[in-house]
Amino acid sequence: MKEIIKIDDFLKLDIRAGEVIRAEKVEGADKIIKLMVDFGEFKRTVLTGMAEFYEPDFFVGKKFPFLVNLEPRKMFGQESEGMIMAVDNGSDSKPVLIELEGGALNGSVVR
Repeated sequence: MKEIIKIDDFLKLDIRAGEVIRAEKVEGADKIIKLMVDFGEFKRTVLTGMAEFYEPDFFVGKKFPFLVNLEPRKMFGQESEGMIMAVDNGSDSKPVLIELEGGALNGSVVR
């Protein structure tokens, strides 16, 4: 377990529901998928290292929680403006994606 944090630290995280509207593999990167995500008021590009576990088409039309206030990061000449949330069961296992169901609106805040 990581160190205990205060509620103020948690409140700094901006986690929102986002719908993947486009997904494609990044040329020259075996593990990276580029997602275009609709957050209602804005759209963002998010890169994820899940290409060895999921095909790009798997993501399209589905909603997931994303950390949207993460500092942008360049990978393989592309900029990632957030992070998809997933459950990690260990280094060699497939990440379990947290798919949002039940009418979560694009951009809704996860609490």
